[in-house]
Amino acid sequence: MKIEYRNLFTHFVFTVLHREVRIGEQSRERIEKYITGICNNNDSLMYAIYANAEHVHFLVSRSPKLSEEELASIVAESSQRFINQQGLCGNAFSWQETASAFSVSKSDVDKVCKYILNQKEHHRKKTYQEEYDEFLRFYLKNIKDKEG
Repeated sequence: MKIEYRNLFTHFVFTVLHREVRIGEQSRERIEKYITGICNNNDSLMYAIYANAEHVHFLVSRSPKLSEEELASIVAESSQRFINQQGLCGNAFSWQETASAFSVSKSDVDKVCKYILNQKEHHRKKTYQEEYDEFLRFYLKNIKDKEG
């Protein structure tokens, strides 16, 4: 059955292999634009993206034709190839084999967009590990609350 309307907001987090600091400020915008294009070409609308030095956050309204895992794989493989072909992050750039995908309600889209676009300031106060641990505590707590 064809899906005519959708509300499938997903906040993805991709991490550079070994959490190495590889994405420089001079390459950040090109990488963001390329990932945006990949999403758009796969019927998924980009709402916000920010490429930090060792990880990338982006929020999309995902196509119902693609699972989170399918879209993440397409974005990871295509962007990794582009980054390496263009020499944007030095030698042999790779994403980690796993990524994170968090569902976002329509009422939280604006808040998540602001969070993503404010990454530079956010990471002056909190490391990526601290941020990631907070995500896991928040999402896992909500899952356990519903199961419990």
